[in-house]
Amino acid sequence: MVELDITSLINAVNALKDSILTYNKYNSQDEILKYSLRSGVIQNFEVAYELSWKFMKRWLEINISPDIVTGVTRKEFYRIAQQNLLISNVKMWWIFHEARNNTSHIYDEDVADETLNTAFDFLQYGEDFIKILKERI
Repeated sequence: MVELDITSLINAVNALKDSILTYNKYNSQDEILKYSLRSGVIQNFEVAYELSWKFMKRWLEINISPDIVTGVTRKEFYRIAQQNLLISNVKMWWIFHEARNNTSHIYDEDVADETLNTAFDFLQYGEDFIKILKERI
């Protein structure tokens, strides 16, 4: 079994956690600060999410089959990840995927606020995924 270096994933999820803590601590002080902190949370979510699914893909290719996810849809990819006990909730990972796709539209206040809330939800899933990887690599 090839060992994965998940340091970048751990750092990304920790950065998301730190940005969420900072947002919760300072967001009510003024509108400009709130928007800046929200943007930071969303950006850290983007990085943490992207690294998460890429590490899922890499783990599956290394440990199951090099072609296991070739040509599959993202929903099917998450089903395969769940079947291999990397994640527990396909629906939530699909929500994270859709939120990530919507981040190019964060100029829309409603989309930005929705993505912020999704980033808050993602933190626990990202931490859980890291725990699973640590146990399996």
